Amino acid sequence: MTTPSQTIADQTLTRADLERLRAAGPVHLLSCDLTGEDLTRLDLSGWRFERCQLGRSDFTGAVLERTAWQSCRAGFASFVGSDLSDAVFRASDCNNAAFRRAALTSARFAGCKLTGADLTDARAMDLAFEETLLIDAKLVGLSFRQQVLERIDFSQADLRKCDFREATFNGCSLRDANVAGARFDGADLRGADLGGLRLVDARQFRGATISREQAGQLLGELGLKVR
Repeated sequence: MTTPSQTIADQTLTRADLERLRAAGPVHLLSCDLTGEDLTRLDLSGWRFERCQLGRSDFTGAVLERTAWQSCRAGFASFVGSDLSDAVFRASDCNNAAFRRAALTSARFAGCKLTGADLTDARAMDLAFEETLLIDAKLVGLSFRQQVLERIDFSQADLRKCDFREATFNGCSLRDANVAGARFDGADLRGADLGGLRLVDARQFRGATISREQAGQLLGELGLKVR
């Protein structure tokens, strides 16, 4: 991560303020309020946002490479078409945020809330999540191949055409997720909640490993009695 040139704390900031600040290089914003601010297409590469209020802020088309986001609140924020390559989000609330068509190459989300987030058409090579809520998120076509997925909640998420081949699930949930067209060849699903699986979905898990308990649960949900 780039070392910020200065720290600005406890300020309510506008687009004009950020344009002025960025002239000196990356900045550390601590407990600042940017709620609803238009920050479209700004180059904020290397900036650090810590405990900032970013709800409904608009970062559409912004350059946010190597940025760090710690304990921020960014519900309903727009990152549409932004460049978040190598960005790191920790313990941040990004519920219902829009990441459509964003560049998320090598981005990391740890301990975050992304319920309802939209990652449609994101460029997401080597994107990683850990201990993150992705309930009802749109993740169509993303690759998690060979990843170790730790405590990720994919409940009700749109996982169509996702690649989970050879992935390992630890403390995760796929309950009621849409897995049409997803691939699970070689995946270890013994650490995943598979509740709500329908007969049409069961085919998607061909070649994956599940436990005897999960097998009994799945057969029960398919209307079969296990004795």
